[in-house]
Amino acid sequence: MLLDPLAPAADARVLWERLDARPPTAVVVLKPDHVRDVDLFVRRYGVRAFGPRLFFRWDLPETELQFIEPGSVLPGKLVPVYDGRGRNETPLWLPEQRALVFADALTAPEGGELRVWASPSYQTRALPALRALLELPFEQVIVSHGEPVHNRAAFERALEIAPWKG
Repeated sequence: MLLDPLAPAADARVLWERLDARPPTAVVVLKPDHVRDVDLFVRRYGVRAFGPRLFFRWDLPETELQFIEPGSVLPGKLVPVYDGRGRNETPLWLPEQRALVFADALTAPEGGELRVWASPSYQTRALPALRALLELPFEQVIVSHGEPVHNRAAFERALEIAPWKG
């Protein structure tokens, strides 16, 4: 399963060989502005693609994506969850890997400290929704921007400090 994937450079032979040796079975786009290279992977591997209901008109995927929304279950038992930010992001809970994966709801900017990305609904919706995720037995948090992998304690700290305003 590829999540919000960016394709390796065409000359990145070793990376392409690794992908070709264990081809993905699906591609998931977690947020409309993370369409990235979904079409390339769907064409190359003939896999299904999943993603949000809405996209920006200047960044539409050619591929028809099957909609994901909180509470549904994707192949591999991946579960979309609610982040409360109102940014059309659908993070994923990966039970087998005991991980949460975010597109932009959390980030690890300068210094690599995990932070919640600010939004107009930070206090009223985002924090309650993110705190509800503490009920899940996750050990890792994976983010798209900054240092990619964090632990549960870093997630808990991120909920207690001021949001990142970029």
